[in-house]
Amino acid sequence: MKPAAIDPSRIQSMIAQLKAAATRQEQGIDGVKGLVDDQPAAKVDFASALKASLDQVNGAQQKAEDLGKRFTMGDDSVNLSDVMISMQKANIGFQATVQVRNKLVSAYHDIMNMQI
Repeated sequence: MKPAAIDPSRIQSMIAQLKAAATRQEQGIDGVKGLVDDQPAAKVDFASALKASLDQVNGAQQKAEDLGKRFTMGDDSVNLSDVMISMQKANIGFQATVQVRNKLVSAYHDIMNMQI
């Protein structure tokens, strides 16, 4: 029985997405301008890109929790729609993170089960 092969184009696509996310995290909103230039992309450590993504999800969750607390306490500057939108953003980010983790664990198990 032949183990399933990993598609190299999908791996390269995922690496490019991680590099783009790390670049945007470092440069903020203006990072899009840096992506258009013909300069080679800076080398990004996988661990630092993963940590930046996790920090971003954590920040969204903390913001949603803070807005929820402020709305519960009766802060007039916070709308219910803002609270619900921030909670949904945090939830979507968390679910995406869980899916990425599941894919990484699955890839790890596939690699460990390969025969040499």
